[in-house]
Order: sequence, then C-alpha cells, then structure tokens
Amino acid sequence: MLITTTERIPGHDYEVIGEVFGVTTQSKNVLSNIGAGLKNIVGGEIKAYTNMLHESREKAITRMVAEAEDKGADAVVMMRFDSGSISTDMQSVVAYGTAVKFVD
Repeated sequence: MLITTTERIPGHDYEVIGEVFGVTTQSKNVLSNIGAGLKNIVGGEIKAYTNMLHESREKAITRMVAEAEDKGADAVVMMRFDSGSISTDMQSVVAYGTAVKFVD
C-alpha cells in the first residue's frame, strides 16, 4: 500500500474512494507514570512516552491501511496524524487520509 502525504502521486491517475482512518489509544503503566513524573522535575526526554507515541503511530497507520485495503484502495494520499490526551496518562493517535484506486 502506497502512503503519501502529498495530494498527487507522480505517474498515476486515480479515483477517490473516500476517507480512511486508523485510531489507537494507549497508556503507560503506573511505574512509567511515576518515572515520567520524576523526569518532569529534572527535565529531558521521557523515553517511555516517546516509545509509546511511536508505537501508537505505527498501530494507527496499520489500522488505516487495513481500512483502505478493505475498500479496495491502491494507495492513501494526503495522509496526516492527529493526537490528543484523553487524561493525564492516555494518548490517542489517529492516522487519516484519502483512499484512492489507480485507473492507469
């Protein structure tokens, strides 16, 4: 599955199928939250949360691709991410874009 953040795919014409999404919500365990709280005092990167967000993005992409495949898409154009906190220890990530079918 070709995924691009651009609107056009050079060398391909396509028809739009529609929007596709992949969503995940993740949280870290209590020990990670305690460690993050301590790190917040001294500053610096909180690697447990960085890893959680990286994994969340990958899961969101995988779910978006699965939805695009279910709709018969060859690619997803204009792919974007959005994220937000649900509570102090939960993060939601969505990958979204436009599923398209090649006509060339």
